[in-house]
Amino acid sequence: MARQKESAREILAKYGLRVTAPRLAVVRILARAERPLSHSEVLQTLGEVDWDPATVYRNLVKLKKAGAASVVSRANGIDRYVLSTREADEHQHPHFECDDCGQLTCLPTSVTSPEGLAAAWASAVQQATVQLRGQCPDCV
Repeated sequence: MARQKESAREILAKYGLRVTAPRLAVVRILARAERPLSHSEVLQTLGEVDWDPATVYRNLVKLKKAGAASVVSRANGIDRYVLSTREADEHQHPHFECDDCGQLTCLPTSVTSPEGLAAAWASAVQQATVQLRGQCPDCV
């Protein structure tokens, strides 16, 4: 969680983004998240606010376009976001999506990763996506 050392304002300034209350809230939520979050999960974490869901979605898209956030999973067509840190750039580890609760969980790279590829193939891989599905331990 290297991002927690930077304030939300500093993150927005770093990427040339205007500081707004909804944008600050979204950045703070992504900074505290222990896993990639969908738009719905960001809304749920926000709770009762004066902004409509479209405002939150537009801010996620704006953060992504500016490079401040990355989409690291598109399981079931749902974008899940993390702040773009060195860790996010290296977010090439498998994820597990629960068929019951829908939660996406980061798994250790030991499950599988492109690091074991021969040098020529390893340098050719720009992004790896491994998605495992089933019932998470909480839902079993």
